[in-house]
Amino acid sequence: MILRPKIALYEPDIPQNTAAIIRTCACLGADLEIIEPCGFLFSDKRFKRVVMDYMDEKMIKFYQSSEEFFKSKKNERVILLTTKSADSYTAFKFESNDTLLFGRESAGVPDHVHNFIKYRLKIPMMDNKRSLNIASSVAIILSENLRQTNFNK
Repeated sequence: MILRPKIALYEPDIPQNTAAIIRTCACLGADLEIIEPCGFLFSDKRFKRVVMDYMDEKMIKFYQSSEEFFKSKKNERVILLTTKSADSYTAFKFESNDTLLFGRESAGVPDHVHNFIKYRLKIPMMDNKRSLNIASSVAIILSENLRQTNFNK
């Protein structure tokens, strides 16, 4: 069995970003997990314009709630990417089966989710900048996970 990295999105609310993340996962060999509810429909024309023909529903797993998601992850590592962490992703040792969790574009994850997760990482940025676009953040972190785990070699 090939262990693939997993990107998890917590209640995504911008269709274009989710579509871009689907394309990134398809091209780089990661699975996508979406914790519902989504803030849009997959029939949204903005979503379809970006996702193009990269939508493969077999690579996406949906969870009805964060409780369902975390119950399924009880024996796996979940790493939260957040601007509220002091730890940089560059100093972290990724594993091939990690689940990389990204919060809502508009609000991140709620405190109860943030506090539940042992591993919290950030992408270092220039002072006085809030955050990168989530699709860019996924590409950066997924690329580092793949580099460290020698995936696709």
